[in-house]
Amino acid sequence: MIGLRQRIGAWPTTLKVPLIVAVLMVAISVVLSNKVLLRQSETQQRHLEELTAAYLDGLSASIEPHVLREDIWEIFDQLERARSGSLGARAVNSIVTRPDGRILAASDPRAFPSQGQLPPPLGARFAAGGALVLDEAAGKAFTRRALSYQGRPMGWIYAEIDIRDLLLERREVLVTLILTNVLLTLLFAGLGTLAVQRMLRPIGTLAKHLDRGRGGDMEPIPEAEIGAQHSEFGRLFRRYNAMVEAMNEREALAARLAEEEKLASLGRLASGMAHEINNPLGGMFNAIDTIERHDGDPLVRRGSLAILKRGLLGIREVVRAALVSYKGGEPDRPLTPADLDDLRVLVRHEVQRRRLTLVWHNELPASLALPGPPIRQAVLNLLLNACAASPMAGEVRFAASLQGAALALTIKDRGPGLPPDVAALLESDGREATPPLEGRGLGAWMVSRLVGELGGRVRARAREAGGTAIEIVLPVGEGSGLRDVA
Repeated sequence: MIGLRQRIGAWPTTLKVPLIVAVLMVAISVVLSNKVLLRQSETQQRHLEELTAAYLDGLSASIEPHVLREDIWEIFDQLERARSGSLGARAVNSIVTRPDGRILAASDPRAFPSQGQLPPPLGARFAAGGALVLDEAAGKAFTRRALSYQGRPMGWIYAEIDIRDLLLERREVLVTLILTNVLLTLLFAGLGTLAVQRMLRPIGTLAKHLDRGRGGDMEPIPEAEIGAQHSEFGRLFRRYNAMVEAMNEREALAARLAEEEKLASLGRLASGMAHEINNPLGGMFNAIDTIERHDGDPLVRRGSLAILKRGLLGIREVVRAALVSYKGGEPDRPLTPADLDDLRVLVRHEVQRRRLTLVWHNELPASLALPGPPIRQAVLNLLLNACAASPMAGEVRFAASLQGAALALTIKDRGPGLPPDVAALLESDGREATPPLEGRGLGAWMVSRLVGELGGRVRARAREAGGTAIEIVLPVGEGSGLRDVA
């Protein structure tokens, strides 16, 4: 029963409303038809009772003297005359009996001979008080009238009336009602369908544009479709268009601010990268000068070449880590341990500049079903913030491990702690659709959005020893993947 209601509830409104109209029309037509037929039946019976009463009144008045004398031929003659009169419903049989039930005369003497006894089955069809009894199956009505003279009973008049014409009239009325109701039901159901479809057409337009918006930017409703709507739907469409424009503007602003935050992070790393590249470059130039001055000494050449090789390897390591983070690549590339280990190179300058201790624990397996680039970007943001918040000669800790079916990433520092509004923004799990307009907490918003898009969560808490611990938990599975990261 519940499943049937659910299936019916899933039907479109353009079908349900006309169906309801049709059901109501059928119910109303059944009630009205029943009332009409009942009223017609009552009217026919009352009319028939009046006709039979008039028939019996006239017949009893004409035969009473003959019944008193038991003049059978005169009684028969009066029965024939009354039978040929205009009753409006044909009398099939008329029988006159004595009080004891013996027949004096009948309109059909062969079936009911004189001096015979009234058949009990026939007598049982008449009501005791003389009321009219209808037998619709046989198409007949039965009634009787007592005959008396000066208070002394003289006998009975039994009348059997053919009412097939009346029943036929009732059936014709019934068929007419049914056909009329069927035609009206179909007509009103069709008109209801057209009216509902016309009324719901604007809702279909709105639903169509909402469906299109699920795949990307929402599209406003063209003015050509709004122009014909001068009622509340027109106002609704214009408000929808205003909402779409505002949402698209916010999305564009969010994407632009996210890109600017990414570039700002790159700018903060630029000085560190320059330092990381300049140091080996200085040594390499010194090695080249040494080779030029002592080209004939094999030991000097071998040592200088080793310095050049170490310098080039260091430069390549810094450049590769930067390219992986900021050039991008396949957004759904699986996360590997090297994706996280490379981040030590990018934050090395900040660590050295502030004389920090970087404690690194990366316990990940070879690969995870999670997109690498957005996770690198989120962790790099948090590491840079942790370095900036830590005091000189402080400590920053990073840990990555699998906890059941989830990846846990933890960054700890010994700074002054996160402001409450920034911590709340970080823990919003991407529910904040737009970044803070004043620019405060932009990095936290971007990390929250990246993690939220991956179905994960971020939690920030104060450490007992001082500072902040930020934990990222991401579900790992075959279906894990980036859906819509700015």
